[in-house]
Amino acid sequence: MFSFTLQAVISIFAIMNPLGNVPIFLALTKSNSSKERRQMAFKACLTAFIILTIVLVSGSILFKAFNITVDALRIAGGIIIFGIGYKLVIGTSTHSHQLHEKEHEVAVEKEDVSITPLGIPLLAGPGTIATVMSLSTKQEDQLSHSLGILVAYTAILLVTYLIFYYSSWINDKLNQTELAVITRLMGLIVTVIAVEMIVSGLIKIIPVLG
Repeated sequence: MFSFTLQAVISIFAIMNPLGNVPIFLALTKSNSSKERRQMAFKACLTAFIILTIVLVSGSILFKAFNITVDALRIAGGIIIFGIGYKLVIGTSTHSHQLHEKEHEVAVEKEDVSITPLGIPLLAGPGTIATVMSLSTKQEDQLSHSLGILVAYTAILLVTYLIFYYSSWINDKLNQTELAVITRLMGLIVTVIAVEMIVSGLIKIIPVLG
């Protein structure tokens, strides 16, 4: 249980990359006061929590409704996450963590950007959702694994809130080079996790590979 929860924490933290999102958060809330910025940080994390919980709870229902196998999801999710991790490693922005230019312009003009684009897709984006769904497919002890995933993303969102809460101070202390190093390290972890997911799914579908 502990080892799985730790794996979930590392996976989701690497995908969500709260430190790498600090500059985006500051840019989107630059016209807001410190109090408003902190309120938006809380609402964004709450939005992401609700979305990820819906995904976690309804995952098995979606599998049955669309006749999706667990191993197919692991492979597809692993491919998506590998693409995100690869772009993070080579320093190329990915749509799962960066906003389109038009999205950014619209967001800056809005008074409250907490639900969108901060909550979704910045925090609860395709990569994070795919990670939660893929982790939830481990069938040995479904209730235990689901609880571990819930604990993992709840803890990460609390950390994300604290990071956004102190985002101005963090931005002053970390330069772009240091943020880039952190982002690339997160990308490397993401790609390793993605490969493990893909291999695990392939072995189940094509037993001869094992």
